[in-house]
Amino acid sequence: MKQDIKENLALAFDTLRSHKTRSLLAVLGVVIGVGVIIVVAALITGFRATISEEIEGFGANTAWVARYDQGPRMTSLPENQRMRPPLTLEEGLGLNSQCPAIKEVAISLYQWRDDHLATYGRNQVDALDMSGTTPSYMDVYSNANLQAGRFFTDSENDERAKVVVFGEDAAKALFPNVQDAVGKTVSLDGSDFRVIGVFATQKGGFGFGTEDKRAVVPYDTLHEMYPQALDNGYRFVAYPGQLDEAVDEARGVLRRERKVPYNAPDSFSITTQVQQEEQFNQIIGGVALVLIVLSSIGLLIGGVGVMNIMLVSVTERTREIGVRKAIGARSRDITWQFLFEAMTLTGAGGVLGVAFFSGLAMLIPRITSMKASVPIWAVIVGIAVSVGIGLIFGVWPAVKAAKLDPIEALRYE
Repeated sequence: MKQDIKENLALAFDTLRSHKTRSLLAVLGVVIGVGVIIVVAALITGFRATISEEIEGFGANTAWVARYDQGPRMTSLPENQRMRPPLTLEEGLGLNSQCPAIKEVAISLYQWRDDHLATYGRNQVDALDMSGTTPSYMDVYSNANLQAGRFFTDSENDERAKVVVFGEDAAKALFPNVQDAVGKTVSLDGSDFRVIGVFATQKGGFGFGTEDKRAVVPYDTLHEMYPQALDNGYRFVAYPGQLDEAVDEARGVLRRERKVPYNAPDSFSITTQVQQEEQFNQIIGGVALVLIVLSSIGLLIGGVGVMNIMLVSVTERTREIGVRKAIGARSRDITWQFLFEAMTLTGAGGVLGVAFFSGLAMLIPRITSMKASVPIWAVIVGIAVSVGIGLIFGVWPAVKAAKLDPIEALRYE
């Protein structure tokens, strides 16, 4: 049996070498189909690593409270969400005082309706992500680290001090040397602010290289500048192992404060980092499913091409088949010979697809900010699927070859 396998493999490789161009064209669909599997697996692995880094950066023991439901949306907000009243400062402070499982709450205020601009001399930064927040921000956001200066204090918030902490990219755009930013006075939306700190590059961003153009000022300062600003959001950190309890407590406090009837849905959204991971996994799974369908089309085309080539090969080698049968070859031997040829052909296409597209996937992190790495299981699946395609689509040509009458085959010209 071992000798038969060696002999069939040798014959298969001889056939492959004899018709290089024809074989390559026949398995091109297999190469592309396997390549899609490799690239999809590499991107999914990269996305998962980025999501894990995001959770680690923000803290797995944290949750975000917002007026509207979080997560990706393809359409505008539904009517029931648009009617929700905005979150208030008092409701956020209530979480800190009434929820034993919550360690700290950071309350942030946003003014999305206006574009924010910072200038220093001739340098300027537009489209700033400007927010007002409480000093507890640094305790709640575990990925908020400073590379220069400090964060503002409770007294600066109470006094509505005009101090600002910039994100790294915003600071670089305003100052040639980020370390020189601290102590300088900049114009922020037409008002003079003193720079007291610069954030270090933050982890996360889901691999898309989002610029850190934050401008964080004291909560009361922003509220004084924009009294009409109503877009509050809270992020809280729970004590270790008490995130679920903290979420339940926060939900109860907010429903009571916002006078939500017991049989009505929440008029706010609470999202944990774990839930965000699940949402992104669902998105990634949907994208992967679409790409796998496309991969299957490529594999199907490749399989049909291989079957066609094998049928041509049976016709071309009819006399050879007759000779083999005449000297004692069994139908089973002929069947396995052609099956091995088909599997070797598609297997070679699979190896080629794995090699080429693995190299392509390895280039993704070098030329973009996205992560990608090819897992071993994808290589194994890619090669196994390619060999399986040869086995499936090689059955008909193999059976056709095995059923040839030896006398008629010997007479074939």
